[in-house]
Formats: sequence, C-alpha cells, structure tokens
Amino acid sequence: MRLMIKNLIISRVEKAINEIFGKKPVGLVLSYPPTVDLGDFAIECFSLAKELGEAPEKIAEKIAEEIVPDKIIESVQAVGPYLNFKINKTLLFKEVLEEIFSEKENFGNLKACPEPSRRIMVEYLSPNTNKPLHLGHIRNGVLGMAISRLMESAGYKIIKANLINDRGIHICQSMLAWKKWGNAETPESAGAKGDHFVGQWYVRYHQEFNKNSENGEALEKESREMLQKWEAADSEIIKLWKMMNKWVYQGFEETYKELGLEFDVLNYESETYKLGKEIVDEGLKNGVFVKTDDGAIIAELENGQKITLLRRDGTSVYITQDLGTAKLRFDNYRPDELIYITGIEQDFHFENLFKILKTLGFEWANKLRHLSYGMVNLPEGKMKSREGKVVDADDLIAGMKKLAAEEIRKRHPELSREKIVERAKKIGIGAIKFYLLRVKPNQEINFNPEESISFDGFTGPYVQYAFARASGIILRTSDVHRLENVDFSVLVDGKESILLRYLIQFPAKIKSAIDGFNPAIVSEHIFEIAKAFNNFYTFCPVLAAENEELKKARLALVKAVAIVLKKGLNLLGIEDLEEM
Repeated sequence: MRLMIKNLIISRVEKAINEIFGKKPVGLVLSYPPTVDLGDFAIECFSLAKELGEAPEKIAEKIAEEIVPDKIIESVQAVGPYLNFKINKTLLFKEVLEEIFSEKENFGNLKACPEPSRRIMVEYLSPNTNKPLHLGHIRNGVLGMAISRLMESAGYKIIKANLINDRGIHICQSMLAWKKWGNAETPESAGAKGDHFVGQWYVRYHQEFNKNSENGEALEKESREMLQKWEAADSEIIKLWKMMNKWVYQGFEETYKELGLEFDVLNYESETYKLGKEIVDEGLKNGVFVKTDDGAIIAELENGQKITLLRRDGTSVYITQDLGTAKLRFDNYRPDELIYITGIEQDFHFENLFKILKTLGFEWANKLRHLSYGMVNLPEGKMKSREGKVVDADDLIAGMKKLAAEEIRKRHPELSREKIVERAKKIGIGAIKFYLLRVKPNQEINFNPEESISFDGFTGPYVQYAFARASGIILRTSDVHRLENVDFSVLVDGKESILLRYLIQFPAKIKSAIDGFNPAIVSEHIFEIAKAFNNFYTFCPVLAAENEELKKARLALVKAVAIVLKKGLNLLGIEDLEEM
C-alpha cells in the first residue's frame, strides 16, 4: 500500500545514512517535489545537516549515490538539499487506487486515532432568542459542523452542543417592545416566521430608545425592571417569555434544517444561570471574588482586570451563566475537551472565563479551548443587529437558491421545476458553506453571493460540478472497475500523475485540518483535485480513449476522484450531486 511505499523510502534513506555516516536519523518526513516531473516523493536534508556535520546538498548527493534503484524505487536524484524519488507508476497507481476503492467513504480517516475513546464537546452557534439567525451565525454553524465531522473521521467521540441565550437584558428588550407596541399580534397573524417576528421588536426597541435621551432612559429602566421580575419568576413575565421564545425556536428549527445543523445537546442560559450564581456566591464566601461598594460581585484577575459576575441589582451577566454551563457539562458529559466556537470579538471574554474557572479550582478548567473566527462583513461594513443591518440567514439562503436556480435554467432549460428546486438547494447552500470554509477560521470574510455561486473558480459549485462530471462518466458505462484487470502502465500522461498526486495527499490534508482546527485545508485541496480533474477531462478522453486498456485505467482513476471529492464535500457538510 502507499504506507508501505512511504515506509520503504524512509527505511532506504535511514539505511543509506547509517552506511555512510554511521548514524540512524529520526523523524524523516516525506514531502513532494514541486512538480511530478521531478518525482513522486521527496525528503529534505536541512534537518540532517547539524546531526551529520555536512551541508544539506552534500548529504543529498551521498544518499542518492548510495541508494540503488529497484522495481519500486525507479530513481533517486539529489536536487540541491532535496532527495527526489520516482516510483514505479504502475505500482503507485495500483496501490493508491486499491486503497481508495477498498476504503471508499472512509478513505482519509486516521487509521489509528491517538485516543479513540476521547470525548470532545464542540459548542457552536449559540443564538440569542431576540432575533433571527444571520450570516455570522451561519459561519459559526458550518464551522462547528465541519470541525465535528473532521474529528469524527479521526475516531473521536464528538458531542455537538448548542447554548441557547434565552434570557438577559436583550431578551427583555424585545419582550418589552412587543408588550408596548405589539397589539397582541403573533407570527401567525402577521404571516411571519417566528424568529423574524420577534427580531423586529428588538429593532423597534432600539429605534424608540434612540429617539431621545429621556425616552431611552425610561425604556432602559423598564427593561431592567423586567429582567429583575424575570429572575424573581414573575408569572406574567415568565408567560410572555415562554410564548415569545417558542416563536423563535420554531423559526430556528426551520433554519437549522435548511443548513443541515445538528446538535446532540441543547443547553439554555435560563437553566444554567442559577448554577452560575451559586458558583459566584461560593466564590465570594471563599474569598475568590469580592463585593464592591455598590453591591456588585467581581473577579479581580492577576492581569489587573476586574470582571463583573453579578450586577449591583443581583442580576447575572453572560459570564455568570458560562460558569454554570461549563460545570453542568463536565458534571453531565465528562468530556476530555470542550471547544467553544465563537466570533473573534469574544476572545477576551473566554480568556477571562478560563482564568476564573482555574482560580475557582476546577480540575477540568485546563480542558477548555476557544476557537475564534473572523467576522463576516457586508460590503459597507460590520453587521449591526440592533439596527437591523444584517445579512439575514433565511434571506441569504433564499437568495442563493434563487441565484443557483437561474444558473441551472441557463445550463439546463429542459429540467422540470422540481428538479431545478432540488438542485438549487444543494448548490446554493453548498456555495455558502464552501465560501465560508475556504479561508482560515481567524480570517475576516467579505461575503460575495455572486462570486460564491459561480461554477468557475474557487467555489463550492465548481467542486460539486467536478464531482457530477466524474459521476456522469462512471454512470455512462457498465464496465466493472476490478483493479486486478486494469493495466495502469498505460497511464503515462502527466495530467494523470498530477491527479494521482492530489489523491495521495488527501489523507495528510485531512490530518492537517484536524490538527489545526482548519477546514480550509480540505476546501483548498478538493478544489485543487477538481481543477486537476477538469484539466485531465479536457485533454485525456475516458470513454473515447484510444483503446480498451486505457479506457479501463482512466475509468478507475475517475472513480477514485469521485470517491475522494464526495468524501471531501461530506467533511465540509456539503451535499454532492450526480447531475448539475
């Protein structure tokens, strides 16, 4: 198998070094020459220079002279400080494709997970129940799902968690606005989706708040009083809160389904803030926290920061419920690691949260990780939900499906409306996900719908189309791809070798994406596979190949490409299409 070939190369180099220098090196790593013409694998000699006491170029020359080519390693060449290896192409094609065919959807999964029983909880999305989901939530959700899928492919037990921020002053603001100006209207009577209906009252609150300072002060006072009543379990306020939250949850569920977001655990701030307050009270008793002159409870950290944990009126803040939620999760689920996925603007919040939990003496506080992502901006700047200036998730999804449908009609005017709708959903949502996952999580994104939906360039539809093209070739033939009957020696075109190179690299790219919590590595790689495949398709006929042996060999390569593209798209949470 490929692993055998890689191990063979490394063992031959180790043996050569031992023969020449009398030492056995450790940590040799295979890489790849910049082009397939130079070789299939490479080893750099920079890391050997200090240990062996010679220049990297000299080391490479001596090793190349020592290794005798054989039926597997056809040639070894020193190019500067690098050793380039050319492998018997027939054997290389056969072994790589055999592995892909046998592993199928498991190709690229880590064969031996370092800790197969390790339980990792991943928290993502965490919406507020005073407004609908927006583009920032979509980035959060698709990133959380991609990280979860990648780690599941490595054998980890993943617990997907969502913390619903269903209480607090911002929730009371939308409640207060509806109570004042809603006239008992409901989502049903207004013909609106529940989360959108509630969100308009949050916007209305701030519109009224900003009219003048006197009006703003009165509204703020009323919303604070409403929060106090909520925490005191006032029956009327609780009834209103439950009704409006129910509207929002119904709206959220529709959006979750559209985006394919899944959760194993739903936590609610309304159920964890009390535990957080208990933790704060205990910390105050034990001298970990202090009470200020005005009655607030704060944490004084080593860096001089003073973090409010309870306001002077006794009501809790975000970090209060985060203390309670963290403890609840470790008590109930015992994860070996808890990863929080949030926007980069919350870096400071989580830095302080982790410090406070360590100060409180929780042993599991060292098992917390914060993975932050860059903001998603509109062309004119940052999104502001209180002003209603956001890219609404549902509007974006609908718009992307519409753009996809228009593109499909241009290409396939004969398709039925049902087929167009079905394909448009997969292409439109796939375009959103790919666009958001094609860059490192910590990078900001200026979302461009027209660019993301393009069938050309670094986009989801481009990769989906390459998969559909590969699938179409396979579907148009009844040939059974039995590799023992395939002669891979006929694959002599450089475009075939380039394609093979990308397939070989796929498992290592998945591992890098997992190690770096960076799905963009997978996005970029499957795009490169799609690009190499389209180039191969243009210049290397498959079904119309010169002879039957070449046709069979190229069909096997196409099938391997389809398997890998499907796996890559699946890891990103993107649906594949056999026809576009």
